[in-house]
Formats: sequence, C-alpha cells, structure tokens
Amino acid sequence: MKRAFLLLLPLLAVVGAASAQGPGSGGPTPGPVTPPPDPTAVPIDGGASLLLAGGATYAVARLRKRRQR
Repeated sequence: MKRAFLLLLPLLAVVGAASAQGPGSGGPTPGPVTPPPDPTAVPIDGGASLLLAGGATYAVARLRKRRQR
C-alpha cells in the first residue's frame, strides 16, 4: 500500500502542474510559404560521427578478439 502511494504521489503532482497552464496564444500567423530543403541535405553532425567511431571501435575489438582464439 505504501509503495502504491509513493508511486501515485509524483504522478498526481505532475498532472496538477500540467493542467495549471492556461491556453496558448494560438501560435504565429501564417506568412509566405518557404520551400522545403532538398531531400539530400542530411546533417552529418557529432551524433553520426560518434556512432561511426563507436562502430569502428567495436569492429576492431571484435576482430582482435577473434584473432586471439
């Protein structure tokens, strides 16, 4: 019972804070339409570079482990 209460208490606190917000301004008014960017414009930023470096590191580690057997 105590565990259920401790799990329910933060949920109720968040629901109260979320419903305390007033209505928004409705957003910006529509303006001239800008064309979408080219579909080939893919940002290669730090995240993709880190994934590539991590994959290369993992592959090298697996190859070294395989050679030691």
